Amino acid sequence: MTTSLDDARAHFGPSAAGYLGTAALGLPTRETVAAMTADLDVWFAGDRGAPDYDRVVDACREAYARLVRVPSANVAAVAQVSAAVSVIAADLAPGSEVVVVEGDFSSMVFPFLTRGDLDVRHVPVAQLADAVRDGTALIAYSLVQSATGERADASAIREAAARVGARTLCDVTQAAGVMPVDASVADATVCHPYKWLCSPRGVAFLTVSDDWMHTLRPIQAGWYAGDQVWQSAYGPEMRLAPNARRFDVSPAWPAWVGAEPALELFAGLDDAELWRHAAGLGDAYCEAIDHEPLGQAIVSVPDPDGRMLAAALEDGIRITGRAGRLRASFHLYNTLDDVERLARIVRGEAAPRIL
Repeated sequence: MTTSLDDARAHFGPSAAGYLGTAALGLPTRETVAAMTADLDVWFAGDRGAPDYDRVVDACREAYARLVRVPSANVAAVAQVSAAVSVIAADLAPGSEVVVVEGDFSSMVFPFLTRGDLDVRHVPVAQLADAVRDGTALIAYSLVQSATGERADASAIREAAARVGARTLCDVTQAAGVMPVDASVADATVCHPYKWLCSPRGVAFLTVSDDWMHTLRPIQAGWYAGDQVWQSAYGPEMRLAPNARRFDVSPAWPAWVGAEPALELFAGLDDAELWRHAAGLGDAYCEAIDHEPLGQAIVSVPDPDGRMLAAALEDGIRITGRAGRLRASFHLYNTLDDVERLARIVRGEAAPRIL
């Protein structure tokens, strides 16, 4: 059963008013706060065992799989995007060409640069598909750019990669939870759901296609990647899980406790309806500041000296600045009141006085 957006908003507290910083850090649901608090109480009482958390991790994996439209067997439970991307980077042969987005979030770029023996090309996001050529081994990109909200054409990138036998890696951190996402469009995807999926930091996901899953080396494998987790704590024998669980890393348990209700909430929403709401607010903001509509939930405008950011923060608006721009991110819990409040700042108008 699909949860309505109005019902979903009730899961967030009053701090959502004027909160436009989701692209940096999403707000927790009431249930997330309650679950983590209850878990601390049980742990404090000495009544928590480590295996108790297996159900929580599995539930998070299942909810995320539904949300990004892939089988749960293709979803690995990891901790950070950069660490998951490093697994992909380690798989490439020396001299391989990797095409990345110019100005993309560094977690999608640094793991390839640190190799030192890869040919890394940086191109504008709109030119990714055209930049693929014979000899390209991997195209690595964010589906939605963190600094600007610009979206990549995932289908065109996949088609271009298929023509030359390249693989694709897509970061859906700035997309999953606010817009429809199909993780099967790429050979691998990564996501840290502490932004639009309103989960605690330390919970992350890696999805891997069936044909790559068994050739990609799980270089971070530990006991939690074992076929039978609690029989995999000691060597010398190693028997990894037969599916994407072979890429699991041992979970930061309290974070996953908090993620479960948030992921279940978002997996139960109509993400197309959510996207219309969020992108609609983005376009309303663009119209209010005489900016061309972008059809994005993230809207950033030049603010090189940070004056608009300072004014917004002084007015009590929670918002971020990135790459010399004022970045607003509109989510489930935002309203037209938030749009007009920020627009007044950008237009240089004083907030109306309350008499």
